Amino acid sequence: MKSVAAPLGWVSTLVAGAIAAASYPAIPVDRTSPTQQRIAVKGPNSVAVGWNTYQQLSNPCVQYGTSSSNLASSACSTTSITYPHSRTYGNTVVLSDLTPGTTYYYKITSTNSTIEHFLSPRPAGDTGAFSFNAVIDLGVYGTDGYTIKANNAKRDTIPLIDPSLNHTTIGRLANTIDDYEFVVHPGDLGYADDWLLSPKNLFDGTDAYAAIVERFYGQLAPISGRKPYMVGPGNHEANCQEIPLTQILCAAGQKNFTDFMNRFADLMPTTFASRSTNDTARIKANAAQVLANPPFWYSFEYGMLHFVMLNTETDFASAPDAPGGSAGLNSGPFGSTADQQLAFLEADLASVDRAVTPWLIVGGHRPWYTTGGSGCDPCRAAFEPLLYKYGVDLAIFGHVHNSQRFQPVYQGVADAKGLQDPAAPMYIVAGGAGNIEGLSDVGTKQAYNAFAYADDFSYARVSLLDTNQLQVQFIHSTTGQVLDQSVLYKSHSTRFVVQ
Repeated sequence: MKSVAAPLGWVSTLVAGAIAAASYPAIPVDRTSPTQQRIAVKGPNSVAVGWNTYQQLSNPCVQYGTSSSNLASSACSTTSITYPHSRTYGNTVVLSDLTPGTTYYYKITSTNSTIEHFLSPRPAGDTGAFSFNAVIDLGVYGTDGYTIKANNAKRDTIPLIDPSLNHTTIGRLANTIDDYEFVVHPGDLGYADDWLLSPKNLFDGTDAYAAIVERFYGQLAPISGRKPYMVGPGNHEANCQEIPLTQILCAAGQKNFTDFMNRFADLMPTTFASRSTNDTARIKANAAQVLANPPFWYSFEYGMLHFVMLNTETDFASAPDAPGGSAGLNSGPFGSTADQQLAFLEADLASVDRAVTPWLIVGGHRPWYTTGGSGCDPCRAAFEPLLYKYGVDLAIFGHVHNSQRFQPVYQGVADAKGLQDPAAPMYIVAGGAGNIEGLSDVGTKQAYNAFAYADDFSYARVSLLDTNQLQVQFIHSTTGQVLDQSVLYKSHSTRFVVQ
């Protein structure tokens, strides 16, 4: 959510004593050493591997195979890119022709790298049960993050969080890494634009922003280097400062989603070719592939699931982060036409054959259904009609820093069928994962709000149990306790839903 500008009096008390001291990670002796590793589902039989180095690579390569002792295959690229005021280069290599649902071991080619492993994507149409996590509004930890050194006051009042530079959600994701197959993170990743909330950064914004970016993706690497980490844009990715109309503070390269694009554009997929026997579905899927614009909007298929990532920040009418938008972030547009994202969304949703991928889930950052009355009305106007028309089963959002679950709802009216084969989508908010801004009070609940929690950090786990049952659990980040659990039943009796 939105940061609050520091009061002038608070600033004036720091001017004399504040010392610029960006918390940069140490640069390794071997500057080709991989850092900030991340992987993503790239295609039906492919995974993209991304990492950063402190020097440009002429030929980034990855060795891989189905045994840690026999990395017989190799893939390389020429993608090693940077941007102004970044210390690192982003490298991406795609591993293709993978056997579905198989454990692969991989090693980034360097004198200082280790062997990691991942599970290759399940093929579309596979009906085996699996789980994924929805983690939004996460944030860096440490001196610039949601906990600070023990000799200072905490930035929040969350119980059970020891100020020991330990992020409970990242820790829980690491400790349960065998319990889920990928992560979706639609926006607000490292919160580098909150650098001003650490007084030591007051005169060091350019380096502070870059340092937080490096630290966060390094902290995330034990998760994102083993599990496909599927991201979308949030308001905190837009610029180096999220205070409205203060982008004059931002150096070149720290505006307009630059780090987000450099880090993820080559990593995320576009769409998958349709596996439907229906000619119209295949044509629609081809059209969606042309209109996709990763990492802002795209889709992928995984077993029983067709997942669509939205951009709730730009590229639709009255988009909040667009020039003239309510957030004052002056970003985008990223499509070649004003309606490219919505044209993509309609073509992609229309292509989904429930006989192949029965479950249709959408992810985005800003919710339009939320407690407290802080929903995104322009987002609702742009996206809700299409989500209902094509029978989206579940919609996952964040932005509001707590956990919420709603009964299936459309146009502010709860579906009378509840969780038993509703026509309307089920909505959740999974924005309570933890960041320097703390949690948001639950506030006023709507009649169709089924669960809301803001006492501590939490995230959502989505389990596709079979072709008709989908389970949503909200997990307490510290203890692993299940705070709320529900099962959505959908008959999926219609192959191509049009309502």
